[in-house]
Amino acid sequence: MFVLELTYTVPEEQVDALLDAHVSWLDTHYAAGVFLASGRKVPRDGGIILAVADSRAQVEALAATDPFLVAKVAEYRITEFLATKTAPALDAHRQSLA
Repeated sequence: MFVLELTYTVPEEQVDALLDAHVSWLDTHYAAGVFLASGRKVPRDGGIILAVADSRAQVEALAATDPFLVAKVAEYRITEFLATKTAPALDAHRQSLA
């Protein structure tokens, strides 16, 4: 499982100009089953996406297509972790240490 942390690198107005394209991009990856949750950070200096994928390379390639990253209004920090304990709603994504 992966945590994608976005940090804005430009004023909020420039980010907002790309928000519809970013949300459409999110919707595509929710429909594909890759994204599990997302939202703005508080304070609003970026966002967080919780994702599942087969590899870090796959997540990095996907992140590279985000309109925010393409337009250079945000940077990504990607953290991989093993979800060894989950809420029942995420049982399908539970991972083992082996």
